[in-house]
This record gives sequence, C-alpha cells and structure tokens, in this order.
Amino acid sequence: MAPSIDSSQPQRQPAPASTKPSFDYKEVAIASMNDYSQENELNGVGDFKKASYPNYLPKWDKSVHFPPLEPFTHHDPGLDADPILPNLFPKGEQAYAEDITANIGAEVHGIQLSSFLPSPPARSDTATAAAKNELALYVARKRIVAFRDQDFADLPISSAVDFAKHFGRLHMHPTSPSPNGHPEVHLVHKGAGDTTASAFLSGRTNSTAWHTDISYEEQPPGCTFLYVLDAPAAGGDTLFSSMVEAYNRLSPAFRGLLRGLKAVHSGFEQAAVVS
Repeated sequence: MAPSIDSSQPQRQPAPASTKPSFDYKEVAIASMNDYSQENELNGVGDFKKASYPNYLPKWDKSVHFPPLEPFTHHDPGLDADPILPNLFPKGEQAYAEDITANIGAEVHGIQLSSFLPSPPARSDTATAAAKNELALYVARKRIVAFRDQDFADLPISSAVDFAKHFGRLHMHPTSPSPNGHPEVHLVHKGAGDTTASAFLSGRTNSTAWHTDISYEEQPPGCTFLYVLDAPAAGGDTLFSSMVEAYNRLSPAFRGLLRGLKAVHSGFEQAAVVS
C-alpha cells in the first residue's frame, strides 16, 4: 500500500451509465476494492500480514461529493529557488545525489525531508521554505527523485499533507480511496487476502500499463509525492519514463507525423468502474 499526494485537484463529472471498462487491468483494481475486508487488514489473513499503518487504511465513501473545481493560477516554487541548491544540499553535510540514468531520475542520500516541515527544531521557517523551493527545482530537473530512509510513514498523515501543500494546491482523486479524514492522500492498495492480481497474471507475461496520472484534468497535477508503507519483498515494481526523451529519439519524419495531433483524455471510464 502506498500513498501519494498530488498538487492540483480533479475535475469531477458524472459517468455515463452505459460506459463499460475496456481494459482488464482496470478491472483488477475494482475487484480489489470490492474484496476489501477491514478485519483482514487489521489482523492479517493467510500469508498476508496485518497492516503496519492502520491509520492509512483506505476508505470508500460514495456519499462524499466535492464541489466543482474552479480554475486557479499556479506558481511553481521552483521558480523562487537558488539554482545552486545550497539549502537542499548544505555544505559540510553528508547529503549527496547520484543519477539513476543519463536522462531521468536521481537517488538522494543523507536528507530527511521531514526536516523541511514548518518550524523544526534545527532550522528556521525561511530555511525550510528555501529548501522546499530548491527541491521543486531539483525534481523538475531530474523528473523523478528517490530519497532513501524517510520517516514520513511514521509521522501523522497531516505532516505529509502539510509538506505537500508548499508545492501547490492539493489534488483529491475522484475515484480512488483515501485514509479517513485525508482526501488529499491517494492510496495504491492491494487488500489482505486479495489474489485478483495473481489470477490476472496467470495467463499473461506482464501487466504493463504505461500511463500519465489524471491526464483528463483541465489542470493536471504537476508533481506527485509518493512513499511506501507495506510492500512485498519482490515484485510490484513501478517504472518511470521520460516522454520528452522518447519523443526526441523518434526520427524527424515520425515527429512530423505526431506534431499537431490532438487527443481526447476522458475520466468517464475510470469513474464508471467505481460508480
């Protein structure tokens, strides 16, 4: 189970009653939701251990409705950052970063992001805001950044929400579960005892489903803050790619075919499977 916090908010629209999901991998997620058991989560079942973080367990409440979104102006905090990143990587400390690939991704060691929360004992609010501005710039440069040995999972959920608010208006996913009282936290969850995914993969070699999250929003999220709570010892890998680099590696003729094309992104199908 892993939470994510997106900076932005979703556009909610009613789903046509006749809409039917067309991809099997989406049905897996819905089956997991329907098979959810709070008792199994809290106590464990079979080879599935009990949830390490019960405060993060998902809640589906179809009686909750959010008002229509209003357009907003977003100011990227990375625009206010010192390009040298002196607050994110202070001199004299053991923090360092290593590139994961030549085009996308970095792994950072020696930084505890929770130290950038408002009013920590060792840093001023001005310094923590500057560090988060530089974090926004660094993530924009690297596209995806992994920070090892973080403690957000052990802090109150509100701490993660407060941290993410610095980067923009928070997104509330229109169809996915969230922890009780925290609709800004989107949970990627597989229930204890749920073997739907195993059955799905029994006749397939993979479950590859490349996608961009919430692409149907008028103002899609600009970044996602993701951390793991409970994960299997093996499997469950998530891959990330740079579509900019993928496009740049196409031949000039192929890029010419794509240039100017338009696509319609819709959330109707996603909404239909949970309605």
